[in-house]
Amino acid sequence: MVMEETNTKVPSPIGENKIRLDAREKVTGAALFADDIQFGSGLLHARVKRSPHPHARIISIDTSKAKALPGVKAVVTGEDYPGYIGLYLLDRHIFCRDKVRYVGDPVAGVAAKSEQIAEKALQLIEVEYEVLEPVLDPEAGVSPEAPLLHPNLEEYEVANFIFPEPGTNISNHFKIRKGDVESVWDECEALVERKYHIPHIQHVPIEPHVAIAKVDETGEVTLWGSSQSPFAQRNLIAKCLGISQSDMRVIAPYVGGGFGSKAGVSMEALAVVIASQVKGRPVKLLLTREEEFYTAFVRQGLVAYFKMGCDADGRLLAMENKFFWDAGAYTEYGVNITRASGYSSSGPYEVPNVKTDSYCVYTNHPVGGPMRGFGMPEMHAGLEQCIDELARDIDMDPVEFRRINCLKTGSVLVTGSKMHPIGLTQCLEKAADAIGWGSKAPPSAPNKKRGKGIALMWKAPAMPPNAGSSAWVELAEDGTLTVGVGGQDIGQGAFTVAAQMAAAALGVPYEWVRIATPVDTLYSPYEWQTVASRLTWSMGNAVVNAAKDARRQILDLVAEAWEEDPQNLDIVNGIVVSYKSEREMPLKDIAIYGLPKPDDQGWLGGPVRGRGNFMPSYITGLDPETGQGERAVVHYTTGAQAVELEVDLDTGRVEILRGVSAFDVGRAINPELVEAQMEGGFVQGMSSALFESMQLKDGVMQNPSFVDYRIATSTDVPLDLENIIVEVPQDDGPWGARGVGEHSMVPTIPAIANAIYDAVGIRMEGPPFTAEKIYLAMLDAGIVK
Repeated sequence: MVMEETNTKVPSPIGENKIRLDAREKVTGAALFADDIQFGSGLLHARVKRSPHPHARIISIDTSKAKALPGVKAVVTGEDYPGYIGLYLLDRHIFCRDKVRYVGDPVAGVAAKSEQIAEKALQLIEVEYEVLEPVLDPEAGVSPEAPLLHPNLEEYEVANFIFPEPGTNISNHFKIRKGDVESVWDECEALVERKYHIPHIQHVPIEPHVAIAKVDETGEVTLWGSSQSPFAQRNLIAKCLGISQSDMRVIAPYVGGGFGSKAGVSMEALAVVIASQVKGRPVKLLLTREEEFYTAFVRQGLVAYFKMGCDADGRLLAMENKFFWDAGAYTEYGVNITRASGYSSSGPYEVPNVKTDSYCVYTNHPVGGPMRGFGMPEMHAGLEQCIDELARDIDMDPVEFRRINCLKTGSVLVTGSKMHPIGLTQCLEKAADAIGWGSKAPPSAPNKKRGKGIALMWKAPAMPPNAGSSAWVELAEDGTLTVGVGGQDIGQGAFTVAAQMAAAALGVPYEWVRIATPVDTLYSPYEWQTVASRLTWSMGNAVVNAAKDARRQILDLVAEAWEEDPQNLDIVNGIVVSYKSEREMPLKDIAIYGLPKPDDQGWLGGPVRGRGNFMPSYITGLDPETGQGERAVVHYTTGAQAVELEVDLDTGRVEILRGVSAFDVGRAINPELVEAQMEGGFVQGMSSALFESMQLKDGVMQNPSFVDYRIATSTDVPLDLENIIVEVPQDDGPWGARGVGEHSMVPTIPAIANAIYDAVGIRMEGPPFTAEKIYLAMLDAGIVK
């Protein structure tokens, strides 16, 4: 057993807490001033005592010295909060109760008059631990000899499409059994077998996680947070605390970067629990940048095995995949990433025989959660390199190999269902043409080698079958329109697109439309979450339905007043017109007060408020043993990326010269926003390919700062980025639209890896493809001396 000294802190390469807090004062001074204005001098500041061990049993927690410190208003532990919280799998407490399972696991919380006092109070909390053997590798974690991290797994509440294996560290095992892979290996002209390791990375939003919670004397909770999921937070926190969702209000202003990290619940529940001990006073919890790196959601690590084979004509015959997802200490969100990678495990190809085992594995690493791409960048990273290798093994051009095998309208998918209309072949051809496939320009210097690479992708919205959206539209006296939505704008332009759709569906100028903000669960219409690249499609359908409802009310009213058929009426630029009588009337004359009946006999109509919702009703379950079913997902977005790069033979440094993205978005509601998503996803994918990796040693992150954790900056972005929009309409999308927010990050790693191979003939087990790794690989291969 280990007694934690009162001044022990989570291992930190940044330095003493005082230095960190002084820096935070400078950075967040304006924000704190704004908080004082909104919440007054009664605002308290929270800090969290975290585990220094990746795996340990809590023997005792002594908070008496912290409680006695002047300025401390509350000290909270998990003792009084026994409930479990989680989205798909309820497997964690808000504060640890019996064990800690990763470095950074919350053990106690403090609310004080200042952040400095709260930090000092943390140092006075004494925790006695019994250190336990950790699980630090997902493959080792599935072994029967591995320490069992969640012995109560069989008791956890879980969604009916998640399949944990009690008595193991496997929180979800998703299977695909299509055809018979063993029967066709001998028929293959070429076989490729590879192992890839994809490291954990961080979302690194510019704005760290922040939440302010207030619990009033009646127990009603208000939570202000930087959130992609206000309604999910309302539901999950309320359920965990045993209160009504109607007593839990979440207000979510604009988000300063999310990329999935601010979906679901991470640190927000901590603020609520701490605030419950100081009723009537708001409590603010702001993560430090260091905490942001390893105590908020991270992108899961992956160990992936691929085996695939083709015939002499380049037809894929079989594919066998095994994925071990390093999902971290709690997998309440990560279990669905495992599922998504399973039902997409063939990649965007029609393969008659597929066997996949996708395992979500508990480890003592930071908690894995949603990140842009939701498992698809990790899975495609290895798969698309294997596709390249197969093509080269039979002396076939990689573009032609992909053209033969890629999914087309009507293709039979890995789950047995059929592909809806798509333009993947167009994406492939357009990307290849734009990058100048088949030709190679000379390098810019004698010590450099130039190469080109290409990769395909597919991704479906990974969500429950009943994830719904709702919206309302309301007309003001002057005919302008306010639109209520529950989805969040995290920089992707969701509010802009919602306004465009409402304007087009109702028949008013776009400039007349305003979005009701901030998103507030007390007033805003319900939205499942801002995840899965689903808002343009799902929330968009709800907005269109709400606008159509308002339009119907208006036209029915005018038709009654004019004694005309509504079919002869229209709304054009905010004016109701009749194609029969040629009468017209502006909306401002009828939107609120209605229309008078003849001879002063009363009025018709009244305030116009349209309501709409949308939920897909056609998603079916999959057989837990085979992964086969009629329709596993709502749709897939597909696309291609191509890159041209140079490798410096003296240093191993990679320079991306050109990048091309081509995606089938169904219908581009706002082409400029679509191109911005393509560009941003390419850059973020490039960053994960070349630079990013959480360096975890014995469960401790060694590089939790921008000093040591490298991300792409403007100087790394190629000057030549081309974005190509392909439009094959989606049958259930508004005007045929589907999402593209995450997809442009999915194929970037393998496109770059394939280009590196084209340039210097080396492949590595996984990213990041740093200069050092490339140079050493070239040295081992005898390419340089």
